[in-house]
Amino acid sequence: MTASRTADLRLSFCTDAASFLTLAEGYLAANPVVSTVVTSIAYRTLSRQRDGTAASERDWWLVVTDQADVVVGAAMRTATSPPYPPFLLPMPDEAAAGLARLLHERGEEVLGINGALPTVQLCAEELARLAGGRVDVAHRTRLHELRALVHPPAVPGGLRLATEDDVALATEWFEAFLDDADEQAGRQRGSGGNQVPGPAEVLGRIRSRHIWFWVDECGQPVHLTSANPPAFGVARIGPVYTPPSQRGRGWASNAVAEVSRQLQAEGARVCLYTDQANPTSNKIYAALGFAPVTDMANLLITT
Repeated sequence: MTASRTADLRLSFCTDAASFLTLAEGYLAANPVVSTVVTSIAYRTLSRQRDGTAASERDWWLVVTDQADVVVGAAMRTATSPPYPPFLLPMPDEAAAGLARLLHERGEEVLGINGALPTVQLCAEELARLAGGRVDVAHRTRLHELRALVHPPAVPGGLRLATEDDVALATEWFEAFLDDADEQAGRQRGSGGNQVPGPAEVLGRIRSRHIWFWVDECGQPVHLTSANPPAFGVARIGPVYTPPSQRGRGWASNAVAEVSRQLQAEGARVCLYTDQANPTSNKIYAALGFAPVTDMANLLITT
């Protein structure tokens, strides 16, 4: 672990998820919905490390503490595809700008950065200033939490768990979801900067019983809903995908409602992200009882 000070704050870089969780667990648990991405990836990484999977030399985890040694912010850089953007949770403005300077001093190339606003914007602007570049918005997202579930009108068929025989179809639909999300938001397909999970990750979700299909009355899959296993009592739904030929029939609303009901019955709080540029998904989730929690952004830094 390495640490640096910026005025009244201390920024500590960890090279492994275990050390990060030891330091940041209380901070993450105090606001588990906002922390959901970092927390779920930290525990997933810890599990992989225990299984012998080595982390990338590029990866780091960050904990921000104040003068009283209280954790006031966190971040990570664990992305597996270009531009390998760091992900920032809320932290003091001073820490956001200080992190940018530290990354610049470390010689890290940062061409994209994701996370909570305004932290991510402040960090990106300082990185761009230091590199003589500019900040562009790849896309803006909004984190929602389910309050009181509102069941949609019933449709034929029902929900079933994916099995290991479904890996190929689930992987195909995960990739299609990301491409279609870009297109529906008015972006070029593949430009959103999101990572496509491979068959091994999809298989892991299937084995953990966190991928479901909605099947029609003939038993054919017409929709996919996935979720991350609960961390600090919060389960994050996504992706949610319906092939174009099956849209407009209520599959997604019913699947998300039933998955949410099951997760809540198991004692989890349920959250999900929407793309702010996609009015269709925002309308669907609002009708189910999801309410906005905080805004986030995926930003690009052009030099």
